[in-house]
Amino acid sequence: MKKNLLAAALLTLTISQTSFAQDSTSHPQKSTGGGIFGKILDAVTQPSTGTAGSLTSSDIASGLKEALRVGVTNGSAKASALDGYFKNPLLKIAFPPEAQNVAAKLRQIGFSKQVDQFELSLNRAAEDAAKKAAPVFVKAITSMSIQDAVGILRGQNDAATQYLRRTSGQQLVTEFTPIIDSTLKKNNATKYYADLVNTYNKIPFIQKKVNPNLTEYATGKAVDGLFVLVAQEEQKIRENPAARVTDLLKKVFSKQ
Repeated sequence: MKKNLLAAALLTLTISQTSFAQDSTSHPQKSTGGGIFGKILDAVTQPSTGTAGSLTSSDIASGLKEALRVGVTNGSAKASALDGYFKNPLLKIAFPPEAQNVAAKLRQIGFSKQVDQFELSLNRAAEDAAKKAAPVFVKAITSMSIQDAVGILRGQNDAATQYLRRTSGQQLVTEFTPIIDSTLKKNNATKYYADLVNTYNKIPFIQKKVNPNLTEYATGKAVDGLFVLVAQEEQKIRENPAARVTDLLKKVFSKQ
């Protein structure tokens, strides 16, 4: 009976991948024991009728941790690869919004190449920093309690991503900042940007001053981009049985 319930839950998961992804944005699920993970959790934790090998909350928590380790490792690898930020339209770091007018004027007077090179330097810095992300995430996952894991399984579609942002976000900023700062200084991007915006700020009647803190901006965007990839990996784990690649995940989320 338990296996039939689990198989039914996972079959529903597989059939409804497209509609589930759409519903997650237009009609977010409430944390009331629902959701695909919640249904699986209910199925495998029903009172046993004597069948051997039933899964415990500890088993499920371990499976979730392993799933998240796989996901964050994949996400970090994508971010830290060459062009991981620069050629991903969801992650690419452009001129700071408050400096868009500066960038536009530079392009108008023939400095498009310099603007492009500057944006490339921002993204290369983020890619360098992303190499430090996986250990930070793994530490947060290792510290996750059974209660945390069950809450994620029963929670919103981005519950794991939100958990990692709460527990890892500030440490990622701390880890990323010196790497990004060093990379930007190495190619003089920091000085170039500061000189540029400080000059712009001196123009009479400028209403909104431009923030010359390039490192802070690039670090924030790099961390935000990383969580975009983490969210994508969480979506895969929730919706796609093929994303559950290890023995423990197959045990927890098996169709059998």
